[in-house]
Amino acid sequence: GAMATVGPRSFSAAEVRALCAQGACLVSCHRRVYDLSGFVQLHPGGEQLLRRRAGTDVSAALDGPPHRHSANARRWLEQYYVGEMEPGDEQVPPGGAGAAGGTGSGEGPGDVPGWCVGPTVSASNHCLFPQDLVDWQKPLLWQVGYLGEKYDEWVHQPVDRPIRLFHSDLLESLSKTAWYVVFMVWTPVVFYLSWVSYTSLAQGNTRLFSSFTTEYSIPVHKYYFPFIFLLGMILWSLLEYLIHRFVFHMKPPASNYYLITLHFLLHGQHHKSPFDSSRLVFPPVPASLVIGFFYGVLRLLLPEVLGLSVFVGGLCGYVIYDMMHYYLHYGSPKKGTYLYGLKAYHVKHHFEHQRSGFGISTRFWDYPFQTLIPEETFKKED
Repeated sequence: GAMATVGPRSFSAAEVRALCAQGACLVSCHRRVYDLSGFVQLHPGGEQLLRRRAGTDVSAALDGPPHRHSANARRWLEQYYVGEMEPGDEQVPPGGAGAAGGTGSGEGPGDVPGWCVGPTVSASNHCLFPQDLVDWQKPLLWQVGYLGEKYDEWVHQPVDRPIRLFHSDLLESLSKTAWYVVFMVWTPVVFYLSWVSYTSLAQGNTRLFSSFTTEYSIPVHKYYFPFIFLLGMILWSLLEYLIHRFVFHMKPPASNYYLITLHFLLHGQHHKSPFDSSRLVFPPVPASLVIGFFYGVLRLLLPEVLGLSVFVGGLCGYVIYDMMHYYLHYGSPKKGTYLYGLKAYHVKHHFEHQRSGFGISTRFWDYPFQTLIPEETFKKED
């Protein structure tokens, strides 16, 4: 934040309380103070949970339950570092006794001097972004290929800052998309093509297997349309899983500059900066090429109206997926709802389990492909 550029300053307990009373969300971890005001809405555990901890020491809470925070999450926290508690004021008294859920003096495995981090990450106090192997003042797309072996680890250490990909303003603007653009571009297409499919089926001359045999071909009635549409949506959900797992998460060979660059363009950028709101949905121009390709495949495989009906269901599935993906990053679903669970699941994919949890709009395909992110368990003696 802006405060961090001035260099660390010291905070008294009273000052932290006063700032929190004004609506800021400051927390401490051991002696270090963090300003989470800009982050609360994005917090996967929900804004309320974080607001309740405002002004407290969160060192114990980071280890859970309900959630043991990953090394990436602790690294993420460092971006909001603003200073130190004044000596003797380490534990800002919580709102209610013990609200921070644990000892304030910070015994335990997380007690690494100078960094609010578990034992897995070395203490690094010299810089807010210890993993900066690139120059953030310049476009990133042409730099990442030079990272070689370091690319895979670097790209999976998320940061909270916008990404510039291209030198050219035109290309840069084409690579960014507001979430509602996807909805505005593709929803009319879904409605129009649904109407075309339904009216074609209503003419009653669509038959299955007619290319092999006329005697045994099966007529396809117009009231089959919703089922064919639904089949398209189910096929999309499988495609979503397969593309995310095998294309977006291919591990580019360290020696191949171009494949690393391609990976960063397709998906690496989203893992590097998961909350860059202009890069959460697919830009319609490149999307239309991919969508056109799948339309062509379905037209080849199925009689025309049938192919179109499956296609339009798939397109509808895609629109729902892109809207959901945006919401999983930026929305605050209510605790206990389906979307709340999906949000926690998807954020774990970003911060901790990048080699599993590939389902986004549904976890369904993670089961048969055995890539489900395991539920967290906490032993009593923890």
